[in-house]
Amino acid sequence: MHVADAAAESPAQTIPLRTTCLVLALCWVAIVSEGYDIGVMGTIVPSLLADTRWHLTPLELGQMSSAALIGTLFGAYFISLLSDLAGRKQLLIGCVALFSLSMLGAVWAPTPAIFALVRGIGGLGLGGVISVAAALTIEYSPPKRRNLNFAIMYSGYPIGALVSALSGIAFIQSFGWRAVVAIGATPLLFVPALMMWLPESLEFLVRNRRHDEARMLAARLGMSEPAPDMPGAQKKAQFREVLREVFSRKNAMGTLCLWVAQFMAIMLVYGLGTWLPQIMRKNGYDLGSSLAFFAVFNLAAAVGGVVIGRIADRFGPRLTISSAFLVGALSIAALSYKNVMALNYLLVACAGFGSIAVALVLLGYVANYYAPHARASGTGWAVGVGRFGAMCGPVIGGYLAGLNVSPAWNFVMFATTALIASLAVMLTPTPEHVRRARDA
Repeated sequence: MHVADAAAESPAQTIPLRTTCLVLALCWVAIVSEGYDIGVMGTIVPSLLADTRWHLTPLELGQMSSAALIGTLFGAYFISLLSDLAGRKQLLIGCVALFSLSMLGAVWAPTPAIFALVRGIGGLGLGGVISVAAALTIEYSPPKRRNLNFAIMYSGYPIGALVSALSGIAFIQSFGWRAVVAIGATPLLFVPALMMWLPESLEFLVRNRRHDEARMLAARLGMSEPAPDMPGAQKKAQFREVLREVFSRKNAMGTLCLWVAQFMAIMLVYGLGTWLPQIMRKNGYDLGSSLAFFAVFNLAAAVGGVVIGRIADRFGPRLTISSAFLVGALSIAALSYKNVMALNYLLVACAGFGSIAVALVLLGYVANYYAPHARASGTGWAVGVGRFGAMCGPVIGGYLAGLNVSPAWNFVMFATTALIASLAVMLTPTPEHVRRARDA
């Protein structure tokens, strides 16, 4: 049974607005923290290249940037599955604490190897927090607002990256790159709020026959008492059931297309996120202007994600997401030409809209594609596939930077990536529950 089916067949489970807003706000802050952690690499790349103690080449820096992403690969696969089997609240709290502590380790790191190691450990938390926050946001959102609410929640990612760019503008010249990294540890102060106010998944409690806890939680949230036979309750999240849902005959083609799209989307996000400031510097802009482009890129992504989510709720996610990737491909390709400053800012904003912003909504589409008992795992595995793209993006960008070729080659490569993502989404079969609703 898909998400929409559960919502349709369980009218008693009306979700109060305050509950939706509470979960959405807490998950949003968690994703802001994650966005800063990932975005900080793009902010400090020019400073790391100029660091006379480490003497990093662009390719070495690209490999070092991928260290956290290797951790996120394992986090996406194993933590997301563990959240379906053991609960989501504690996993989200642990993920936030882990990647925040890793930032303290990165500040202390005396060598690039240790920096990469602690970033890799923190990546375990980075990979897990996305899928767990996605599952909770989808569960506690009304069906007609799930794409929008997911986009609002995941808009925290580019906002976190935007904060990292602004922190770089404010502090990097005076205090160096380590000060900017240190700010990434502040989410530790947010952990007590998660412990007090973030609810556990009702679906998880009922599925695991913890009915007394489910009733108490429902009463606290102002929701109806969940019935033992609520949709999805019979589907205990056993590993074989999760595999059967994600790779079933009805979903296999969709899973393949969505994985290709996710790989390309995250390769685009992390490639541009790591190298955009440096590419713009190679185009003749100073460090301040390059970071300003990066800030515009992330600000447009934050606003664009909400806009795309709203459009997807109105006109359907598949066409919306595919079209947005196409906008991104055209905008990134146009950046390869010499343009006036105002046009470059517009194109960078459109690139943020057609890369990070649409990637946010794409992951929400993935989360809605599978049944509740496999939602976090299905999302997490798609995130895991995306992490391969995330590792490729910085390395390929670093390779091209090390060749001393024209910056136009970077833009052409990333534009092609966005185009492939657009085609993969367009080829994704319509989910079964949507077909049934349309035929009815």
